[in-house]
Amino acid sequence: MKSTDFKKLIKEAVREAIQEELKDILLEAVKSPKQVVRESYIPPVQTSQPAYAPPPVDFRSKYAEVLGETAMSFTSQDAQPAFRPQGDPVNGNLGTGELGMDQIMGLLNTK
Repeated sequence: MKSTDFKKLIKEAVREAIQEELKDILLEAVKSPKQVVRESYIPPVQTSQPAYAPPPVDFRSKYAEVLGETAMSFTSQDAQPAFRPQGDPVNGNLGTGELGMDQIMGLLNTK
């Protein structure tokens, strides 16, 4: 017997067995006494939560009081001038001080 014929025989046998079992299951379901299903419904509880309200404290004005006028009085004139190195850059001596961010960015963007 060829394997394809054998597979067909098995498929038909399985199909017949499943159909017979389904018929039996459906007949049992139809003949069995019906049970009344009672669902209980619990209505949702209404809680009175107020909508979001911002806090009564005005944080912006509080910070302004703490900082006073110092935060508002700084300008770019108060910043330190940019560092211009003095020394011998060829031999690795750049002098003392700090570099400004514009100078650092200028060195990074030279490529």
